[in-house]
Amino acid sequence: MEPVTVIEGPVSVLDRDDVDTDQIIPKQFLKRIERSGFGEFLFYDWAKEPGWDLPVNPILVTGRNFGCGSSREHAPWALEDYGFRAVIAPSFADIFASNSTKIGLLPIALGEAECKAIAAAGGAQVDLAAQEVRYGDGLVARFEIDPETKHRLLHGLDDIALTLQQAAAIDAYERDRERPGPVTTSL
Repeated sequence: MEPVTVIEGPVSVLDRDDVDTDQIIPKQFLKRIERSGFGEFLFYDWAKEPGWDLPVNPILVTGRNFGCGSSREHAPWALEDYGFRAVIAPSFADIFASNSTKIGLLPIALGEAECKAIAAAGGAQVDLAAQEVRYGDGLVARFEIDPETKHRLLHGLDDIALTLQQAAAIDAYERDRERPGPVTTSL
């Protein structure tokens, strides 16, 4: 996983509340066994609507309760594969937010007024270390994030990388458990 430090650029705006994971990536596209290639199916049904336009930008600003519905991890995969690195919304479904941070997609919860102001500004800079979103003419919105999640994102540590940090302890445990053969007990 790539470290997340500063994400900067234009924002894409999806002005909809209660966007569920089946709308983000419909079920018919969940048959892949790899984590890539989902971006082309992002918001598949909505993309057919007249006037639909969701440019590929590093930041998506959207409505409240984003990522609700089923717990499919494919939804963050599709958003990341499409090109988004951060999603700013008033609120997120808990499982969606957790699945996002595990792959390096940063969910940022801000007030509705701040989300609308960032969308109107058209661009933003997300600074994870400072826990700030800078936009417009010097405006700053602060956001909260779990300290352990922040550490993992800043250092590019997914679950496997976290486990590998404990390789010496795992090896020592395995060595201590080694024995020449099965343990037998007498009756």
